[in-house]
Amino acid sequence: MDTSTSTVPDVLTIGRSGVDIYPLQIGVGLEEVTSFGKFVGGSPTNVAVAAARMGHSAAVITEVGDDPFGRFVRQEMSRLGVDPQYVITNHDYLTPVTFCEIFPPDDFPLYFYRQPSAPDLQIRPEDIPAVVADARIFWMSVTGLSVEPTRSAHRRAMELRGDKALTILDLDYRPMFWADEDIAHTEVDRMLGLVDIAVGNKEECRIAVGETEPERAADALLERGVEIAIVKQGPLGTLAKTRDERVVVPVTPVQVCNGLGAGDSFGGALCHALLEGWDLGRAVSFASTAGAIVASRLECSTAMATEQEVLDLMAANPASAPQVEVLS
Repeated sequence: MDTSTSTVPDVLTIGRSGVDIYPLQIGVGLEEVTSFGKFVGGSPTNVAVAAARMGHSAAVITEVGDDPFGRFVRQEMSRLGVDPQYVITNHDYLTPVTFCEIFPPDDFPLYFYRQPSAPDLQIRPEDIPAVVADARIFWMSVTGLSVEPTRSAHRRAMELRGDKALTILDLDYRPMFWADEDIAHTEVDRMLGLVDIAVGNKEECRIAVGETEPERAADALLERGVEIAIVKQGPLGTLAKTRDERVVVPVTPVQVCNGLGAGDSFGGALCHALLEGWDLGRAVSFASTAGAIVASRLECSTAMATEQEVLDLMAANPASAPQVEVLS
């Protein structure tokens, strides 16, 4: 891929893209839903959208089908401020769609339509642009490690990345993408030693390092070589650890509508905070609050918050301020 004239983005993500078909009726099964909204989706794509909403240049390395939904993904990325120049058209597979059901506060079943495969799983090593080496933040999801050729493409990206700072691995484990848990553990564990930051919930930490207890999970991630380990605990808040610091962020109280986009909002806001040079406590608190905002809204990509919205909600909830401990 020729990137000689490419602009280096602040945030470059790689992986899933597609179309979210979300019901406009809450508390109703899909068999009874009569109206839907159409949104660009896919976790790495949503992270890029969230970073763009915060004012950063962002781009996604992905593939879409040669179909109307693929054209929609490109158009909507551009509309939301994400550079689509690294979106490849795949002529063999259709752009995936994802349906969900919305049963607040904590039941949001997802239905992926990605068979026999999805274009974003066909990214090849030769598709990885040289700009990967220079992006200020490079964000990956472990979904991209689940099959070939995208597994080798992610390894190629890390070869280009080298020792560049702020490479983040989202431990976004979804069992339907993997042959079995042992393969997932092996591939994720191998990647942990190459990245700077790992972010995941307790179940995702179990797959990555065999631990679900947050403190042990964070410590195990640090032992694998990451500099910052972030363990999300849902209503129990977020734990972040380095070798020198421990941060606990209580959850920000909101009326939950759809929790599916909260993690992607967290990711994009974390990228923003790190690019701004904020300390770990403020960065994780900001990301957690951004996630809460999107959880209070119906959609994902188009629901991403601005910096001021997040700061206003943080100021209104002093009880959710980070608790910081310096480790001896």
